Amino acid sequence: MTKASKLSEVAKIAGVSPITASRAIRGNGYVSEAARTRVLAAAAQLNYTPDMLARRMRGDKSKLIGVFVNHYGSLVLHEITKAISDEARRQGYDILLYNAERFDLPSRMETCAMLSQLCAGLVLLLPNAADGYLDVLERQRLPCVFVGFDARPVKLPVVVVENRLGARTAVEHLLSLGHRRIAFIGGTAGTGQGAERLKGYNDALLAAGLAPDPALAVDGNFSQTGGFAATEKLLSLAAPPTAIFAANDETAFGAIDAIHSRGLEVPDDISVIGFDDISTSSFVHPPLTTMRQSNADMATRAVSELLAQIQGEEMQAKRIGFPLELVVRSSTGPLRRQD
Repeated sequence: MTKASKLSEVAKIAGVSPITASRAIRGNGYVSEAARTRVLAAAAQLNYTPDMLARRMRGDKSKLIGVFVNHYGSLVLHEITKAISDEARRQGYDILLYNAERFDLPSRMETCAMLSQLCAGLVLLLPNAADGYLDVLERQRLPCVFVGFDARPVKLPVVVVENRLGARTAVEHLLSLGHRRIAFIGGTAGTGQGAERLKGYNDALLAAGLAPDPALAVDGNFSQTGGFAATEKLLSLAAPPTAIFAANDETAFGAIDAIHSRGLEVPDDISVIGFDDISTSSFVHPPLTTMRQSNADMATRAVSELLAQIQGEEMQAKRIGFPLELVVRSSTGPLRRQD
């Protein structure tokens, strides 16, 4: 049975016209509550579901926002996604979350095309600069916003924190406490944010008259296990650091674990500062000093930019930067006098 004939059957059982049945199921146009109840009951009886993609192809408006994510796993991704979902719902939209390692693989492109047609617009959350799908979106000029992307300029709106300035502020905090041998545990190259945080780290050291030591800048993969392994390497140096700036909070958690595993104390022996202020940062031991980003404000702006495009505003290349706030807790302290 075709969709059209099934809709006619739904209308017949409900005792309404096919147009009324269609309006009741789609939620558009006036239909009395009694008629809507009968139509939905008939649709359930016949196991009828509307073909959303066909409706989109006919020009019907979608109330879905697609959120595309590379490697949905880190806690900061969960928190930003929730903030975007909350704001989308406040604006009358739902989100459809699509997670993949890469979007430009042949096995993924058909899915990306289908979802982009199904959704009114897309948010790419922490996209990977190496993924060719980013270039496709720029060419197709679909309603789209990138969030957390600092790798290169793109021809559409980008909502991002001020990574370089925030990192400089973090290191300046450590410098103000008397630390001079400060390490940096970086992240991955995908979004460009790790590279910008490394620049901010170097900026602060150079402004203080300190030459960055390549041995003190190590990779941590934006993960707790990566932070642990990186800190193990740092603590094995002939002259280990007295403070560590981690490129995100989960990396900082791993650094604290590694320091404790050596029988050392944070911050008495080594200070640690993170980046993001995820929800668990104030509950680790000791509570983590970090750079706070406003996920709610970023989500509001990202959804606002996307809805403007959905409503017909021309897509423009713009970088919308958000400041960070230094949150001082117990994981950083003054440099202990060296005997």
